[in-house]
Amino acid sequence: MKKYLLPFGCLGLLIACRPAPIREVAEVENPVATIADLQLARIDSFPFASSIRAIEAVDANTIWFAGSNGRVGHSLDGGQSWQVDSLEHEGRLLHFRSIAVTNEAVFVLSIESPALLYKSTDQGRSWRLVYQEDHPTAFYDAMQFWDEQHGIAMGDPTDGCISIILTEDGGESWHKIACDDLPPAAEGEAAFAASNSNIALQGDQAWVVTGGAKARVLHSPDRGKSWSIVQSPLAEGGQMTGIYTVDFWDEERGIIFGGDWNDKTINSSNKAATMDGGKTWQLLADGEGPGYRSCVKYFPRGAGQAILAAGIPGISISYDGGESWQDLSTESWYALSFVPNSNDCWLAGGGKLGKVVWE
Repeated sequence: MKKYLLPFGCLGLLIACRPAPIREVAEVENPVATIADLQLARIDSFPFASSIRAIEAVDANTIWFAGSNGRVGHSLDGGQSWQVDSLEHEGRLLHFRSIAVTNEAVFVLSIESPALLYKSTDQGRSWRLVYQEDHPTAFYDAMQFWDEQHGIAMGDPTDGCISIILTEDGGESWHKIACDDLPPAAEGEAAFAASNSNIALQGDQAWVVTGGAKARVLHSPDRGKSWSIVQSPLAEGGQMTGIYTVDFWDEERGIIFGGDWNDKTINSSNKAATMDGGKTWQLLADGEGPGYRSCVKYFPRGAGQAILAAGIPGISISYDGGESWQDLSTESWYALSFVPNSNDCWLAGGGKLGKVVWE
């Protein structure tokens, strides 16, 4: 394991935006800063190459990320300084697209077979392997926790169904759900390891999204014990089409976003919302607003109406539940994570981190 200590100045983009406070969204007609209003201060890349597609802001001071080339990093002082580890397995650098943080531990999950899930209980000073899957087509995309004990990760199909693993003991052990207990995957249906946001959790519920041949939403009302699946209206049928990201404001209101990675300008059939817990989905701003986006999140203080979406190319914002959108930036990012109970937001991209601060 290699370690690097980096100042914030090496970590990319800081965006300072000064629209009206988002909690006043209902009273504000045009709160979005124009590109000319954005103050950009950036350095192009890390001193090493890493595609960072998983980031979690734990609080105002603590931020964790995971990326390619074995990189797992964190800051404990709000991004002023960072520790970056390099994780290897049998002499091979791992590639991470999933990260989850609880009060007691941090978890990272690698993609290609063998899929390796590591746990650290000492702020990344040491890592312990808690799950390994050697299926030749294993490929994991996202991971989240309901609470300190119960977690879930999902990945591409193996043996005819989407891969879903669960823990009920704080990540000490994980078990894979048998395909007999999951809806069958269609031929060519999979998921995209684009932003660690293929899973959304609310209460005891979970929603898991797919793409490729089918763009569908799996739903569990009971922390993974039972599952159903519904069709979404997002584009499907191509190798890189479908749902890339999902978020829920509460147990009824949610949003999915995606599109076609091969033609990122297409802005039809690429975003939809539900008002009934995912039973039905309706297209949003069809043919309008942003095209492909890889990560979408509700603002913690946005009353279920303010939404941020990041991808290639750019960051887009909606103040009306996704019905209309405005661009904040044309800078490309993969993933985003809001600081809990705050509208400050951390971004992750190709060899860079960034932050959106609302003043």
